[in-house]
Amino acid sequence: MIELLPFNISHAPELISEIKDEKMLLQFAGPAYHFPLTKEQLAQDLSNENRTFFRVVETASGTTIGHAQIFLKEKTFLLGRILIWDEDNRGKGYGKKLVLQLTEYGFSNFDKDTAELNVYNWNTGAIECYKKAGFEIDPTVMSEVYFEGEKWTSINMKMNVKNYKP
Repeated sequence: MIELLPFNISHAPELISEIKDEKMLLQFAGPAYHFPLTKEQLAQDLSNENRTFFRVVETASGTTIGHAQIFLKEKTFLLGRILIWDEDNRGKGYGKKLVLQLTEYGFSNFDKDTAELNVYNWNTGAIECYKKAGFEIDPTVMSEVYFEGEKWTSINMKMNVKNYKP
């Protein structure tokens, strides 16, 4: 089982140490951060009152296994920077549980009817995880970035509170 606990700047070194290269940072955070990830980049985002940061903790061991954020937008809240960093912890259902906990937190704490997230279209494992949690692709929203000459297309997925099943 996992739980979401607050993330603060004292947790930054652990997160930074888990971001191994530029590709991993871009996949995790999109183009907003620059490699190498620094405490200063995280501190800037932590000072943004529209962002809520979480550590993902495996409850049996008390070990932090990941990170996630919620960003308040005008009409929605965006789940982002979702990462289960140890590959040994992937495929255990933590991703779906994490997304459901983030969604519940968002719908319970913010006056928004829609949750959304962005994911690169080649990340099929994440897309399937988000679909299992109840998100649907919004074909009208996408963006592109280039990494080492390769085009990465980011797709948007949404869930309306009416479709949310806690």
